[in-house]
Amino acid sequence: MRIVLLGAPGSGKGTQAKQLVDHYGVVQISTGDLLRAAVASGSELGKAAKAAMDAGQLVSDDIVLGMIKERLSQPDTQRGYILDGFPRNLTQAEALDVLLDGMNQSLQAAISLEVPFDDLMHRLTDRQTCSSCGAIFNRTTHPSAVPDVCDACGGTLVQRADDNAATVRHRLNVFEAQTAPLIAYYENQGKLARIDGTRPIAEITEKFHDVLAGLN
Repeated sequence: MRIVLLGAPGSGKGTQAKQLVDHYGVVQISTGDLLRAAVASGSELGKAAKAAMDAGQLVSDDIVLGMIKERLSQPDTQRGYILDGFPRNLTQAEALDVLLDGMNQSLQAAISLEVPFDDLMHRLTDRQTCSSCGAIFNRTTHPSAVPDVCDACGGTLVQRADDNAATVRHRLNVFEAQTAPLIAYYENQGKLARIDGTRPIAEITEKFHDVLAGLN
């Protein structure tokens, strides 16, 4: 399994990625995790990434692609992987295809978890995160049994500072602008699958299984 997972903030992408990792024994590769690990390791790529971030700049595509190449060369990716958070735009998608071709690999599918804009607004502005274990709840769609108390560990549930309406709207607008070309790109390759992210979590997971069962 070699897939790209596409989904806006609040779409439930993280929940489904965890389900897939647990079920199929594949690895989830997120650019955020790669950057943090590289910086912590002090590798050459990590030093270059840290220099860019310290200067308030975006980490270049070349650095991110280098990190992804290193990660895909590790043995635990042999059973498959889920790319989460990359590519973010058309330029990155094209560069990723070139990289994978050079590694004698190719993506099998890009799966888009789709939720209407207004639903995402409600999900994100009502979202709460446990300050202790990081579990995510939602006052409307997935409330904790006791208000503001984590079901998993009893920690305090808080709202992230960037989960206010103005910031959320901006994040979603940026995502839509960047992702629309990606949808067309993978659709033209015959690799795009769309999944309705408004359905119950278990049904969404089953749809993922259906899509993945059809991969070569």
